[in-house]
Amino acid sequence: MVSDFLVRLSIRSAMFAGAITGFVFGLFAGAAVGAVFSWFAGAIIEWQAQLGYSLGIAQQLLPLGDQIKYLETISDRWYFVIPGIGLVAGLLGAFMGLLAGGLWATLVNLGVLPIEVAVYRRGETDVERRASTRRSRSERRSKAVGE
Repeated sequence: MVSDFLVRLSIRSAMFAGAITGFVFGLFAGAAVGAVFSWFAGAIIEWQAQLGYSLGIAQQLLPLGDQIKYLETISDRWYFVIPGIGLVAGLLGAFMGLLAGGLWATLVNLGVLPIEVAVYRRGETDVERRASTRRSRSERRSKAVGE
């Protein structure tokens, strides 16, 4: 087994991986937010109707009375609202992941964030891998700070 530090990391690959990760996370989080938003729109509509009936006044005079039509549209069209908000949040997350992946790859390439890698040779058995790992660990412990 050979253990060393990664010298170069593909910025394009890191940005692509960050974009995929950000899109998946944003899609999930956006769909959850869209579901909650659609549910709250329906709850507000019911609350407004009950409050208008209890007080005996028109819905236009209640809080959010002017927005009832918009809330009804959101509540009735939940099957468009949930995926729509999910896609918008997914695209925003993909853009943020794209930038974060590029920044991470750049910092790795500059040497600010080194990545240690371990490479196994073909045909090397588990016993040989463990023995080489033990040797390298013991060598690291026996070296002085300045060496």
